[in-house]
Amino acid sequence: CNRMAPCLLLLQTRTAPRMKKFAKILLACLCLLLASIAALLGYSEWTVSDARHYTYDDVNAVPYNRVALVLGTSKYLIGGSPNHYFKYRIKAAAELYNNGKVDYILVSGDNATVQYNEPRQMRRALIQAGIPANAIYSDYAGFRTLDSIVRAKEVFGQAHFTVVSQAFHNERAIFIARHFGIEAVGFNAVDPSAYQGIKTRVREVFARLMGLLDLYVLDKGPKFLGEPIVIGGPVPCQALSTIGASQPCLPIAPPPHQPKAKQAAAVSAATATSAAAATSSALATSAAVPSEATPVDNPAAASAAPATGSTLTPQ
Repeated sequence: CNRMAPCLLLLQTRTAPRMKKFAKILLACLCLLLASIAALLGYSEWTVSDARHYTYDDVNAVPYNRVALVLGTSKYLIGGSPNHYFKYRIKAAAELYNNGKVDYILVSGDNATVQYNEPRQMRRALIQAGIPANAIYSDYAGFRTLDSIVRAKEVFGQAHFTVVSQAFHNERAIFIARHFGIEAVGFNAVDPSAYQGIKTRVREVFARLMGLLDLYVLDKGPKFLGEPIVIGGPVPCQALSTIGASQPCLPIAPPPHQPKAKQAAAVSAATATSAAAATSSALATSAAVPSEATPVDNPAAASAAPATGSTLTPQ
């Protein structure tokens, strides 16, 4: 033991400075990582917040757009209490419609399960607020803000619209919209108190950073697109109820499809038949009842004709 003691002491003497140096390097790397994250968060906050110039708090100042896009959220919180974010967004959307700032409302949100359906809840709430059912359209694939914004353009054909959400959310939504060339503005719904929204605010800080990564690094797009849907176009079904699971209706059978060539031939044949019938009818009418205004080409023959019960036949 006495012989090993000097060796252990020498080992400890040589190892201690290395451990301290390694600890310092590790601490420096950790500080650098935290500083980088803080810088990125600050940059994302500053960049996205610049979109606030396109948002409005007063409904009278909001420019007219044909469609309002309401970003989805659940009607109730996890504990079962009402979600004030939901309530104020519905109120803001109804305010836009009732003041003539929009003609249609597109509700977009998550439709993950049968029990959790944000668009269905928003549609029901808007109808209960007095919005006509035929003025409300539903997007069931708005899984993220990016999905809702891009699908409003690519699926529902809207290149400019009014986004309805709280101010902090509108800023991020409009930032995404402008990135994709969409001329969007935002109408800010009432924001719940700081106590109610502390978790949402913290989440929003990181959501803005992820939004920048999605757009400029990962180049992400919507999860689903799909067939185009025309807002304000003919309704492809007959409504059964104004308050339903989504938009309950009876499908209306489309007219039998005909190839374009056959359709053109049928139209041409019908036109020719109509023209022939009209010509024949006109000739028959002219022969039976000549016009009184027809000029007389042979005055002598006219004077030689009997005076009573006679008609002039044009030559």
